[in-house]
Amino acid sequence: MSTLAAILLAGGRATRVDGAAKPLFDVGGRTLLRHAVEAAAAAGAWPVTIVGPEPHADLHPEVAVAAASIPTAVTWTREQPPFGGPVAGIVAALESWDAAPEWTLVLATDLPGAQAAVARLVRDLVLLPTDTDGLCLADARSRPQWLIGVYRTAALRRGAAALPDRGHGASVHELLDDLAIATVVAPEGETADVDTWEDLTRARRRFSEEETP
Repeated sequence: MSTLAAILLAGGRATRVDGAAKPLFDVGGRTLLRHAVEAAAAAGAWPVTIVGPEPHADLHPEVAVAAASIPTAVTWTREQPPFGGPVAGIVAALESWDAAPEWTLVLATDLPGAQAAVARLVRDLVLLPTDTDGLCLADARSRPQWLIGVYRTAALRRGAAALPDRGHGASVHELLDDLAIATVVAPEGETADVDTWEDLTRARRRFSEEETP
């Protein structure tokens, strides 16, 4: 069995982009969802669960392409009722697994730099002390980015069990409050998410510049 599972969070309201489906935004010729799926695949994660509304395959064939990029089928789940926040999504994914590996990757699906971010997490994970419950990236201002992290599955389950209402409305800080989490500062390209239309424009420009000889 893999030592790593993955929860990919794709169920937010995206109010700052007028409710558009951010995971399906194209950046660098791939949807943000596909960036996340491929990052999990490259890390050898299994199972991989996407939390959010499952797009209809006929309307969004890129979802099928993204799912085919990993060695096992991607599964979908969603917190009930929907839009309960990222913690409710994490709890729903954990509850959907019969068993899971020691570590769980928790990743937002609005990260153009997902592959580099996950690679850094996996690379640094082996350096953690045995009494550490997880590792997440931090931005240039050293602010933890909780939704770019790898956590001990058992610790996540303990945190989830302590929350009321299956985590609906809870903050990620509440979920992780009693855990020993290490942080590592990462380059902006690994932690910058797409929250606004301006963010999307910047991300596309950055990918275009990286591809220009």
